[in-house]
Order: sequence, then C-alpha cells, then structure tokens
Amino acid sequence: MAKHMHFHREIDELKKTILTMGTLVEDRLRRACAILETRDRDQVQAIMAEDWEVDDMEIRVEEECLKILALHQPVARDLRLIVSIIKINNELERIADIAVNIAKRISTIMATATADFSLRHDYQPMAAKVMEMVKASLDALVTEDAALARTIFLMDDQVNGLRDVAYKTVIEEIGHRPDNAASLINAYLIARHLERIGDRAINIAEEVIYLVEGEIVRSSEDPV
Repeated sequence: MAKHMHFHREIDELKKTILTMGTLVEDRLRRACAILETRDRDQVQAIMAEDWEVDDMEIRVEEECLKILALHQPVARDLRLIVSIIKINNELERIADIAVNIAKRISTIMATATADFSLRHDYQPMAAKVMEMVKASLDALVTEDAALARTIFLMDDQVNGLRDVAYKTVIEEIGHRPDNAASLINAYLIARHLERIGDRAINIAEEVIYLVEGEIVRSSEDPV
C-alpha cells in the first residue's frame, strides 16, 4: 500500500512538472511572437539567454519518467501516461528551441536589413493561431480531453495557408527589393518556424489522444 501511494505521489509531481514546463514554453513563445512587432533587442537577448531553463526542465522530466518506469514498472493507463509525458516533454523542448530560433531570425534581420526595410507581411495572425494550437494542446493534456486535442488538427490547415501567403509575399518582395534578399529569406523562415511549432502542437495532441483512448493517431499531414 505504501509503495502504491508513493507511486501516485510521484505521478502527481510529474504531472505538475510537465505543466510548469508547458507554462514556461508558452511564455517563451508569446514573447518571441511579440518581438515580431516590437523588435525589442533586449527581449531578443533575454529569450536566447534563458534557453537553458527549458533544457534543464526537460532533463528533469525525462529522468523522473525513467525512474518511475524502473522502480514501479507501471502498466495499462499509467504506462501510457509515462510514455506520453516523455514524448510531450520532448515536443515542448523543441517548441522552446524554435522560439529561440525566431528571436535569432529577428536579430539577424535587424542587423542586416537596410534602414528603410520593413516586413510587408503581417505575421501576427499566424503567430496567434500557433499560440492557440499550443495552448489548446496543453489544455487538452490538463483536462485529458481527446475531443479538444482533435480540434488542433483542423487549426493546422489555417497555419499552412498563412505560411503559403508569407512565401508568396516574400518572393514578390525579393523581386522588388533584391538588396534585402537575405533579410526577406529570414522573414520567410520565421513563417516556417511558426509552422513547425504548429506541428509540435499536433504531436502533443496525438499523445493526448493516445493517453486518453489508447489509440495511436497520426494526422493526415504526419508532422515531423
């Protein structure tokens, strides 16, 4: 009985840690998306400097999962929970890394663009949709809501459409402003980074469905 109670205390602590990590990653992503408009150099540097926090938390979560697997050998739903958390842990760390990449792209644009350069494309709708996907995926994890997780697959089509618009805009701008070609390519890569964050949210949603229903699901696009 004591071992059983200890196991469930460890599971509860593990859940709290992965949710704390999710909150940290959401904040990192929100700040990275904000500097698309503000071009705040201090925020760019802060996001890059704080990357270690998420990396450290990812290691802690993985170590705790492996310890629980080794000591308690969980089965059935408890085993699905541990497996799902291991995978979601990795996805969250990758989202944080991509947020750092967005900050780096903006820093490069600010360093290399001509004085009159401005982004013609508005990235905020795409950023907002991606942040909505990440939030929904974490909400689905908290509430263990497979139906909510499935709604994230539909949001991905909108993100892909916005990425295509960004691509067309950048191609047109390069034709008009070849002197800013490097900055414009970095601008398009911001759209690609946002798209990949959406893919990570889909992967989290798939793990929530597996946790709740025991079914391995892959979206039609099968994100990488």
